[in-house]
Amino acid sequence: LHSTERSCLLRELHRFESIAIAQEKLEVAPPSPGQLKHVFFHNAVPFVGFGFLDNAIMIAAGTQIELSIGVILGISTMAGNLAGYVEALASRLGLSIPDLTPKQADMWQTRLSAHLGKAIGVTIGCILGMFPLLFFGDEEEKLEEKK
Repeated sequence: LHSTERSCLLRELHRFESIAIAQEKLEVAPPSPGQLKHVFFHNAVPFVGFGFLDNAIMIAAGTQIELSIGVILGISTMAGNLAGYVEALASRLGLSIPDLTPKQADMWQTRLSAHLGKAIGVTIGCILGMFPLLFFGDEEEKLEEKK
């Protein structure tokens, strides 16, 4: 089967399983550790990108954005939402969706793995996004020396 046919078949099987689960005729096993890792990374990778871009842009250009565009539009720099764009980019780059049934996706283990992935991903991204701070130290020292 081609990849589009496989994904169509998988969707139909998930729909069938959902109906069977709703009728309580099929018992679902919890997600495997491999599936939970997949959920973790599927959620972490886009948030690393989001944290990196958000921090780097806000550090490098936050004041100028706030003083120019923010004043004109009456918004704060926090009004932007990069997460959707980063998630779309990650899916275009081949980050696949975890292969879980709807019941498995709603289990506490899966939700915990997804939330941990997002939290750890954004933390790593924000730390990496602090790199513009390496370039700002010299200016403050020069101003102090002039005084």
